[in-house]
Amino acid sequence: MSKIDTRPTHPHSLVELCDEGVRLYAHALTAGRIARSEVESAPCLIEFALLHPDPDDPNSLRPVPPTAALSQRLHPIEREIQDRRRLTVELTDTFEPFMVLSAQTPATTHAITILEGFQSINTALDAATAQSTEEVLCIQPGGVRDYDALSQSLTRVQGLLDRGVRMRTLYQHTVRYGPGIFAYLEQIDPNHAEVRTLEELTDRMLIFDRTMAVIPARRDRQVALELRHPGLVEYLASVFEQFWQRATPLTEEAAPYSPAPDGITGVQRSIAKLLVEGHVDEAIARRLGMNVRTCRAHIAKLAATLGSGSRAQLGYLIARSGILEPGPRREPQRDY
Repeated sequence: MSKIDTRPTHPHSLVELCDEGVRLYAHALTAGRIARSEVESAPCLIEFALLHPDPDDPNSLRPVPPTAALSQRLHPIEREIQDRRRLTVELTDTFEPFMVLSAQTPATTHAITILEGFQSINTALDAATAQSTEEVLCIQPGGVRDYDALSQSLTRVQGLLDRGVRMRTLYQHTVRYGPGIFAYLEQIDPNHAEVRTLEELTDRMLIFDRTMAVIPARRDRQVALELRHPGLVEYLASVFEQFWQRATPLTEEAAPYSPAPDGITGVQRSIAKLLVEGHVDEAIARRLGMNVRTCRAHIAKLAATLGSGSRAQLGYLIARSGILEPGPRREPQRDY
């Protein structure tokens, strides 16, 4: 039989005897002694100090009475308990004056709280959702939403709406390319939940009753900021309202994604604007909420429409075409 590790993780931790040690200790108590050679298979007996030399026989060991062994093990634990109790009293006496002062002054609310890790962030969001009584504002950038991912929040959202809380959510136009968002909205009350889309959005943001907001503090979203300063929250709410006024209800057709007479769609026009500003494909895709492959497909169509044979020529043709100018678009100019 293999030896069981009886080394404690704490100086006074309670550990179990190995199976062979249990058998041999019981035998030693019954017989009054045990041969030293037998103990070699159960070193835990020595570690527990359950045997001592036999004064009458150097080849034998006598068992320590269980009451004595138990007392020897319990004594340091009881002493540590007494020390801990004494420390508890001392700490209580030290902090008691401050607790009195704290009870006399109103509780302060931290203006900014750092939330680290998805569990901490989700816990804060769950608490804010449960406490909301009026309105929740959401900005959710990115592309097509998977229904399975959306449905994970269905219980939380439905409970919110059942309490009469209004919820307004902003997505990017690219969310319209997948059926997930439409299937998700069919499951919730349309009288309290409204969704609009916009071509470009800021990073993710949630505002609860205009008293608390949560925004990401790192691109991987594993760190977030919980904001409770009234000025900060009101500012973010005003940003949301500006986006909301420019956004298109999900039930309506998003004009920027409709084809134009010259064959250049609104999204291609937005891509052209970002290309002229010097953004790379990855940055353009991220800002417009689409994957890089889709972005490059739009760039290829834009180049074909304008008759461009290279990336450098494409920027020149975009500038000449007038598609970035306000007002009616002109037919794209080509060099023949």
